[in-house]
Amino acid sequence: MSAPWRIRPITAADDAAMAAVIRIVMPEFGAMGPGFALHDPEVDWLSRAYTAPRSAYFVVEQDGCVTGGGGVAPLLGGSADTCELRKMYFLPTLRGLGAGRALMTRCLDAARGFGFRQCYIETLTGMDAAQALYLRSGFTRIDAPLGGTGHHACDRYYLRRLD
Repeated sequence: MSAPWRIRPITAADDAAMAAVIRIVMPEFGAMGPGFALHDPEVDWLSRAYTAPRSAYFVVEQDGCVTGGGGVAPLLGGSADTCELRKMYFLPTLRGLGAGRALMTRCLDAARGFGFRQCYIETLTGMDAAQALYLRSGFTRIDAPLGGTGHHACDRYYLRRLD
């Protein structure tokens, strides 16, 4: 039986739908104020932002509608061998179907293909299912942030070796 969703690279036609996903999901977890990814300018033009070198963004479709996504890109202010898993958010209808694990695999494979040796993630208390996914995917919790993402409101940090 095939999955009830599919993962594919983002296109410009997906920008508005993915921005809507982010704007629905982040407030669900109290991530509305300054210092959260919700306020990053790229939220409205993810397809362009992830055409940068060593960057990729993927969306997850259900019945022809974008209901989630996530990507990788170099960690701002970090070492050249470290990428960041960015803007991985799913609407409630997509959760619990295995799409998170599949998208994580796709993102980490892309990161390896770009030559990254480790992947960093920032998140916050309360995003328990996401943190469980990170741990199941081989990430280890670290005590302090890396790089300079500008997401000072995040309070949980994870790192995973890719080699």
